[in-house]
Amino acid sequence: MTSDEIREVFLSFFEQKGHRVIPSSSLIPHKDPSLLLTTAGMVQIRPYFLGLQKPPRPRLASCQKCFRTTDIDSVGNSRHLTLFEMLGNFSVGDYFKEEAISWAWEFVIEHLKLPGERLWISVYLDDDDAFTCWRQVGVPAERILRFGEEDNFWGPTGDSGPCGPCSEIHYDHGEEFGCGRPECKPNCECGRFSEIWNLVFTQYNQTTDGKRIPLPKPNIDTGMGLERTVAAVQGKPSCYETDLFLPLIERVTQLVGKSYGEDKDIDRAIRIVVEHSRGIAFLIADGVLPSNEGRGYVLRRILRRASLFGRRLGRYGPFLSEITTATVSRMNQVYPELIVNRAMIDQITKAEEEKFIGTLESGLTLVEELIEETMSQGERSLPSEQVFRLYDTHGFPAELTAEIARERGLSVDLAGFQAEMKKQQERARATQKKAIQYLAGTTKGTASVTGKLKVDRTEFIGYDTTTSQSKILELRVGGHLREDASRGDEVDIILNKTPFYGEMGGQVGDTGKISNQKGEVAITNTARSPSDVIIHHGKVIKGSISTGDEVEAKIDVDRRLDIARNHTATHLLQYALREILGVHVYQRGSLVEPEGFRFDFSHLAAVPESQLTEIQGLVNEKIRQNLPVKSRLVPYDQAIAEGAIALFEEKYGETVRVVEIGEPPLSTELCGGTHVKSTGEIGFFVMMSEASIGTGLHRIEAVTGRTAETVAEKNSATLKSIARELKTVPDEVHDKVEVLVNELESQHKHSLWLERELSRKITESLIEQVKQAGGVTFLSARVPSLTKSVLREMGDILRSKLKSAVIVLATVYNNSPSFLAMVTPDLVARGFYANDIIKKVAKVAGGSGGGKAEMAQAGGKDATKLDEALDSVESIIAEKTSSA
Repeated sequence: MTSDEIREVFLSFFEQKGHRVIPSSSLIPHKDPSLLLTTAGMVQIRPYFLGLQKPPRPRLASCQKCFRTTDIDSVGNSRHLTLFEMLGNFSVGDYFKEEAISWAWEFVIEHLKLPGERLWISVYLDDDDAFTCWRQVGVPAERILRFGEEDNFWGPTGDSGPCGPCSEIHYDHGEEFGCGRPECKPNCECGRFSEIWNLVFTQYNQTTDGKRIPLPKPNIDTGMGLERTVAAVQGKPSCYETDLFLPLIERVTQLVGKSYGEDKDIDRAIRIVVEHSRGIAFLIADGVLPSNEGRGYVLRRILRRASLFGRRLGRYGPFLSEITTATVSRMNQVYPELIVNRAMIDQITKAEEEKFIGTLESGLTLVEELIEETMSQGERSLPSEQVFRLYDTHGFPAELTAEIARERGLSVDLAGFQAEMKKQQERARATQKKAIQYLAGTTKGTASVTGKLKVDRTEFIGYDTTTSQSKILELRVGGHLREDASRGDEVDIILNKTPFYGEMGGQVGDTGKISNQKGEVAITNTARSPSDVIIHHGKVIKGSISTGDEVEAKIDVDRRLDIARNHTATHLLQYALREILGVHVYQRGSLVEPEGFRFDFSHLAAVPESQLTEIQGLVNEKIRQNLPVKSRLVPYDQAIAEGAIALFEEKYGETVRVVEIGEPPLSTELCGGTHVKSTGEIGFFVMMSEASIGTGLHRIEAVTGRTAETVAEKNSATLKSIARELKTVPDEVHDKVEVLVNELESQHKHSLWLERELSRKITESLIEQVKQAGGVTFLSARVPSLTKSVLREMGDILRSKLKSAVIVLATVYNNSPSFLAMVTPDLVARGFYANDIIKKVAKVAGGSGGGKAEMAQAGGKDATKLDEALDSVESIIAEKTSSA
């Protein structure tokens, strides 16, 4: 069976068992701040297990793409992967152990045709129920092993939550792949046994004090690793020999001119390149872009590691895009987002690898400098902190640092390096770990709601009305349930129905008021819980309100219209960007507020001013055409098939709202936000700024409507004011300013010429002030007020003319002392380092500085100590020569 057939047979099998097959979700977890990336199939099922959302059916099955960062440094052996596919069947309070075990055994024996004598089972230490179920399907008792919590108990993901014992199916690849010890059995680290399927029985809820309370309705969560399963079915020792990886391996061997299967080091490098290239393609396709933190850092890290091992295979130029292209070709029939974002994957991979190759070259220089510094101090091991800094700041791998160091007779404290890595991981986890809680919103001034909400969801009627007669279902003060609230109380209110839009999809929540004859609440923000309950946050400003009250809910209409103008403008902007820059452009995030909006989008190259003008013009053209803006509810699959654009990080239900602009529509997007009824209501669109905010990511900030009018008026007034100052008219301001700029540039160039002429004459006179100390020529002198750049030029000239010397110059520029030290290469070799000298000199004037062995700069605080600082140069040199 091929991997595609195994995937299809699995989903078909569970569909016949009454499961709803759901598509894979993004590698970017939806609304789960506790996770960096989607690490298991249960991630998208978790809200159902926690009771936050109602599942479309109690029985679900999926093939979920997953990414785990814990194994990055282990990738290359036959067992570890970062990007993998997890087949899973799930029960949300429906069936339990007996069915899960029976179906698992039926599938592996009857459908995958795996030989029973090669299969082993592991269960939790005291899980007699699971043991009995496995015996009932025919597994011999001697092939069912019991293990403790480390191996066979899952969860909770934090310090509390759903958890339970698990049972695993292990495949025995054969004695030839084992360690040979008599006790070699599943969970041995030798690699003979491969865990292909994990059945998790979430039957407890663990409290923060460690108590495990049985759940009223336990769940089933299973995960079958497709790659390992394919290897077992195809009789291969590892997944790299299967049809999932062989086409990629073949492409690498073509590019590097080496064979696979003949040398273990070459094989390892090839496996790293193909595995990481798969991960690169999938991460970019799901909207991850390279950066120095979070998901972007994961992408950057695996790309750099793949490029490094390509270098070890003899490929010194960029080539990873060739492997990501092969990945797209191999996997796009299962994951269409790969083909949709093929150009983006290719462009980002090329740009990032080119950048890293430049980094690698500079990194080699930094390693050599570190080695020289270490050797000059008589040490034989590179400090782990510096090795980690090279890795963390410059992306230079520790193992390459270690190899270079070994060639010079030095070692690297890799244990210390790992300790530094662990510290960084702990810092990262600390920033990512957030308790699962129900917030009354994400904007400033919003309180948190403690405990589970009683209400399942709120009916939103705000697309069609701005007021409603509603009933208060829940009332909280300070996050805690209350029956009543009185004047001055900060409250969170849940209504049975509401016209207030709860913050979602980048659009901020509505404001307004909730009132009746008893009291009035000023609503300052409206948010939305993970279960789609709309929560109104505000303050009681009159009288009192109570749970059960009938109230009038009324939004701030003018504010809502400002938001709607901006939101519809984001759709027009995306249309214009794709028309002018290309269809590779996709929205990567937005913030829609009444005052304006920001819009992040994917695009690698800089956007020239001419194109920005064209984009703004196209948006305003569509506004003037007063195109109709309509929405409709359709099945998700139908919307995508019809070409609707979906957000990368958004998770959608089976039925979605589609917003269309124009007839026929020029813009079709999945969107739950509020919009104007026709584009003419936007009024006017003004782009305020455009900038790159990361590799392949740009941000536009813009305004519409009333704010755009204010901006235009302000700009006009400013232009008129400048025209008056220049004694001209607004139409001629540009020409007038251009003349003034040219005059200033001419004056500046003349000033620089005079300064350099002065420095040249001073340099000639300085040569006569050269002195000797301990047989070393040195020059320490104060020069007139000069910029740092001119000071460096003087130093370069002096160093060139003196051939062998220590040079220290000082000046006071803008009332601030400034020092420069330069040392010729022959004296650097004797241990005279400019960075050491400058620190000692600047210290006299209360300053500090640094640099390299041949050139260093420093600043000072006390200008009166400038001469004293220069006088110290002689004693510094004398001390150095005497100690030598």
